[in-house]
Amino acid sequence: MKISRADLEWAAAEGLLSAEQAAALWPALEQRAAGRARFDLAHVAYYTGALIVISAMTWFMTLGWDAFGGVGLFAIAVTYALGFLAIGRALWLRPAYRVPGGLLVTAAVCMTPLAIYGLERATGLWLQGDPGSYRGLYEWVKGSWLLIELGTIIAALVALWFVRFPFLTAPLAFAGWYMSMDLAPLLFGQSDFGWDERLWVSLVFGLVMLAVAFLVDRRTEEDFAFWGYLFGLLAFWGGLSLMDGGGELARFVYCLVNVGLMVVSVLLDRRVFLVFGALGVFGYLGHLAYVVFADSLLFPVALTALGLFVIALGLFYQRHHSRIEHAVLRALPPALQRVRRSA
Repeated sequence: MKISRADLEWAAAEGLLSAEQAAALWPALEQRAAGRARFDLAHVAYYTGALIVISAMTWFMTLGWDAFGGVGLFAIAVTYALGFLAIGRALWLRPAYRVPGGLLVTAAVCMTPLAIYGLERATGLWLQGDPGSYRGLYEWVKGSWLLIELGTIIAALVALWFVRFPFLTAPLAFAGWYMSMDLAPLLFGQSDFGWDERLWVSLVFGLVMLAVAFLVDRRTEEDFAFWGYLFGLLAFWGGLSLMDGGGELARFVYCLVNVGLMVVSVLLDRRVFLVFGALGVFGYLGHLAYVVFADSLLFPVALTALGLFVIALGLFYQRHHSRIEHAVLRALPPALQRVRRSA
C-alpha cells in the first residue's frame, strides 16, 4: 500500500491525525524513502542509464572487441568494474543517492562475465571446448560458459554482502537462469543434447529459483525476491510451455498449472505470477479455439459465458474477501501463513 500526501491530508480532515502531525509526518516519510527506488523522472533516468551501460558491455558487444584478445578484454572489464565500484560506493554512502550508487555497483558486477571470458580466452581454459566469441554467451547454450555464470553469481553475492541493494539480485538471477541452460551439456556429458533435456533442466532450475525467492521473500525491508521470482518463472514456465503437450489431457493440466500460478499471485501478493499464469491460460484457450474447436459456432459463446462467470466470481470475492482469505489462510501450511501475514 502506497501513501501520498493527500492521504495524510485526508486523515487530518477526518480527525485521525492533527494537522500538525500530518505536516510533520510527511517530511519524515519523504526522508525515510529518499534512498529507495520510486517511479519518478530521476529514478527512471537512473535505471535507464544503468541498463544502457550494462547492455553495452553484455548483449550489444560487437565482434570487433575480440581484437583486444583475452588479456585486453580482462583489463578493460576490470578497469570498468573498478571505476563503477568506486563511484557507486561513494554514492551509496550518501543516503539520498543510494539508488544510483547501487546501480553502478550492479554495473560493476555485470563486468564479471567479460573479465572471466578474457581470462579463459587468454589461458585457453574451457570446460567443454572453445565456445567462440563473447557475444555467443547470450545466444548459444554451451557448457563452456558455466565458469562465467558461476563467477557472476559469486560476484553478485559478494556485492550484496556489502551493498544491500535489491537490483543486485538481477544479475545473480540472470546468471543463474543462463547457468541452468548451460549446465545441461555438462550434466548429460555431451556438447550436443536434446531439446527435451534442456527444457527439463530449465523447469527444475526454475522451481529451485522460485523456492529460494520464496525463502527470502519479505525477510527484509527491501524487496530482494522480485528478480528471483521473475527469472525463476521464466525458467519454469518457459520450460513447461515449450514441452510437447502429448495430448489434450496434458494441455489441460498445463492450463491448471497456470491457474495455480494465478492463485499463488494472490497468496504471495506477487503480480508476476499473475502475468505468467494469464499468458499460459490464454495460450491454452487459443489452442482450444484454433485447434480443438476450430469449426465450432458455440465455442465463442461458451467462452464469453465463462468470462462473465469469472467476473461474477470476482464480484463475489470483493464482497466476501475477508472471510475467503481468512479461510484460505487457515488451510495453508504454517510457513506460508507467516509469509502471507507479513505481506
